[in-house]
Amino acid sequence: MHALPHDHTGARIKRLRLERHLTQRALSDLSAVPYSTFTKTEQGVLPATPHVIASLARAMRVEVASITGQPYSTELRADELDVLIRPIREALDVYDLGADPDITPRAHQLLSDDAEGLLVSVRAGEIKQAASQVAGLIQEATTAAHSAGTTEGWLLLASTYRTAYDVASKLGFGDLATMALSRMDWAAQRGSDAVIGGMYRYMRALTYLRDGQYRTGERLVKLGLATLDQADPGRERDVVTGQLHLGAAVMAGRAKDQDRAEGHLDEAKTIADRTGEAVPVHWLAFGPTNVAVHRVSVLAELDEYGAAAEAGQNVVFPENWPASRRSHHHAEMARAQMWTGDIDRAFKNLLSARKAAPQQARHHPTVRETYAGLEAAKRQLPDSFLSYGSWLSV
Repeated sequence: MHALPHDHTGARIKRLRLERHLTQRALSDLSAVPYSTFTKTEQGVLPATPHVIASLARAMRVEVASITGQPYSTELRADELDVLIRPIREALDVYDLGADPDITPRAHQLLSDDAEGLLVSVRAGEIKQAASQVAGLIQEATTAAHSAGTTEGWLLLASTYRTAYDVASKLGFGDLATMALSRMDWAAQRGSDAVIGGMYRYMRALTYLRDGQYRTGERLVKLGLATLDQADPGRERDVVTGQLHLGAAVMAGRAKDQDRAEGHLDEAKTIADRTGEAVPVHWLAFGPTNVAVHRVSVLAELDEYGAAAEAGQNVVFPENWPASRRSHHHAEMARAQMWTGDIDRAFKNLLSARKAAPQQARHHPTVRETYAGLEAAKRQLPDSFLSYGSWLSV
């Protein structure tokens, strides 16, 4: 059996705990993580769930990324992604300086086509392609928006900021993702678009979900729904409203509030029955399939892993469903199956997550924690398991 990586999540938890002069019992009490669960997680016997990671991060007053080890610098360097982050940061930093005299932007339709193409690239799991192009497009769209001062220009700029958020969050740069979101809101306000405002609050709520700040995330969901009430009725508003409910359902599940989670899922299902599959609408992939996929996630967050694995087996992806969403679902299925002891199927789903969107899977915390859980299961696994770990650089 292969050994766990030296700097696995449990090892980082132990190091952070000792730096704060806390005993295992003290940190267990502070975080409200059961003592047995905490000690086994720290030892690497149990994989760290998102709920446990967020609870421990809050108790030790550190970023979730300090526990997960994100961003994964070795892998970023190997994938030649690390050098693409600084230009994005610099492009986000000049939002309020007006038009750049050294930039002559192309026609709006050409910029719009490129912005749409980047959204599609992210959903296809082509993170490197999006990361390599988004900084230049932000700079061009910034000058265009300031020069024209039109609603279309500001909303185009908001779209480029959204792609910057997508790239940063998928690669584990939480601070950069937060900056991109604030710029998206800034541009959306100038474009006076309530639907984009609702989307902004949905994405911002997800940042609080990852940090385990569920109350703040729920407040953002309510604000987002109120913002969407100001938008014109129609499919576009319905899609973003439904997606807000899906995000809120996962948040409630992670907070172990089953009734609220099911309430949000029911609301989303009602809307999805009305919209049908609406994958291209703001590329949120909303529809009945996304509701079904989120139901699996919610069950897993509620520690109902058997039910999650069973529900996930019934999900059938539409032909045009984004590879990034398929990859995420396979990762969630692998996590659920690992916890139920279905090791072989869990590893097959990890392989499927990689096949669907390799760049995303390589930098996905759930993939890494599930791999560590399979490693600790002390079961005979094929040689391809070792090669998977090498691919993850663990």
